[in-house]
This record gives sequence, structure tokens and C-alpha cells, in this order.
Amino acid sequence: MAISKQKNLPKNLKVQEFMAIKEEPYYLPMGKEIKLFEAACKNMIPVLLKGPTGCGKTRFMLHMAWKLGRPLVTVSCHDDLTASDVVGRCLVKGGETIWVDGPLSRAVKAGGICYLDEIVEARKDTTVVIHPLADDRRILPVEKRGETLTAPPEFMLAISYNPGYQSVLKELKQSTRQRFMALEFKYPPEELEVEIIRHESGADEALAKKLVMFAGKTRNLKDRGLTEGASTRLLVHAARLINSGIEPVKAFEAAISLSLTDDAEMLETLSEILDSIL
Repeated sequence: MAISKQKNLPKNLKVQEFMAIKEEPYYLPMGKEIKLFEAACKNMIPVLLKGPTGCGKTRFMLHMAWKLGRPLVTVSCHDDLTASDVVGRCLVKGGETIWVDGPLSRAVKAGGICYLDEIVEARKDTTVVIHPLADDRRILPVEKRGETLTAPPEFMLAISYNPGYQSVLKELKQSTRQRFMALEFKYPPEELEVEIIRHESGADEALAKKLVMFAGKTRNLKDRGLTEGASTRLLVHAARLINSGIEPVKAFEAAISLSLTDDAEMLETLSEILDSIL
């Protein structure tokens, strides 16, 4: 994949600017999500991806950008992300004031895909900015320049969030939700997750199955001591550590258990589960 980053962006803007994806990213479909996304693109319907962390939402977006042959802009949303960060702003350079498009404006102009990851982490005024793009108007008002950008048919808007982390203060408003077609992502079925771990880490089938077994038990502890169970991403990390010569118990603890919790009692519980598996 060839990645280019736009210069002069604010330091607090975490963005991977236009990614020209030349090779097919590895992705195993779990249902009809690919067909649904293609239909959404064809009909210019924005898409909401929802599911737990590390379950494949971002990899899916990379795969679809490759499949559709469109550039992808990914913005990691956070509390300090402002509307100006994503739309654009004036910056002083070399004694003169210049306008710099934000990632959303660039995606609209280029007819690419703009992916706002963990949208509920962004400020409310930032979320409101995408509303005109996410309905039949398909426009982006750039108030500071007194202009309005009209999205071409190729432009696609996608957002994601993790329902498990929702709170009263960080809930996706209905005025936003009902502008999007939703795709729900879950952790892969056991057979697929084993295959993903093997492909991504080079682990053998026996190790991959133990990792998936351990993950399943941690996921059963969600809301019973753990906020979230082990993600597929963490399983791949553990497998890579083991393949690099790290003792399995240490690899499991470092890549999975300690990433999930700081609670001493819960860590002891996870250690006991690990002993029963290994």
C-alpha cells in the first residue's frame, strides 16, 4: 500500500491521508457485509460500522477501498477533534495566510472514501458537520471560505463506533444514526478466527486454536470483571510474540491479559484460565 500524508495539518489531527491501496488487504467475510457495502456505494448511502474493538472494522474498510478502487482517508476521532480539523482551516506559512483543506474536504473533492473511526469520541460540533454529507444533499459547507462542496457520486462516507463503550456523554445521537446504513461486526466464528490468526502471524493451527479458546473465555467475562474480551488483534499479537521465541505464558500475559485489565484479581482469574488451556 502506498501512503501519502498531507502536510500542514494540525498536530492533534490523527489522520492517514489518502491511501492508494494497490494490493488486496487480507479479509475474510463473515456474512453479506461486502455485498451490502457495495450496494451502499452504488446508491450513495453512507455506512455505519459498529462492533467491538479489534474485530476487523478498519481492515474491512481497507479491503473495500481496494475492491472499489477508491482512495481512503482514515481519521481517528478524539475529544479535541474540531470541525476545522476535518473540514479545513487557515494557517500562517512564510508570512502569509493559506487555506489548507481538511481530510473530509479532500475526500469530497477527490471522490474518495472518508472513514471517521470511533465517531463518538469526536466533539458534538464535529459530528454535526457530516450531517449534510450524510443525507440526500451530499454537501459540505465550508463556512470559513463561504463555499459549499458538492460530493460526487464516487464519494463515500463511513463512520464507526463501539457500542460497548457507549455512555450518556458519548452516545451516537439518533439524528446522526438515522442517516446511515448500519453494518454490525462481531468477533469471527472460531474456524474463521483460527484461520485469520494463522494467516496474520504464521502460527500453527494448534496454537491458533488455543488462542481462540482463551479469547472466548475472556469474552464470556465481559461486564463480569472485564470491559471487553480479547480482540482478534490481541490474539495475533500474542501469536507473533510466540513465533519470535517468547514463552507462551509470557506472550499471552503481555499481549492479552495485561492489555485487558489492571485488576489483580481478574489477572489471577485470567492466569488460571490460561493454565487450564496451556
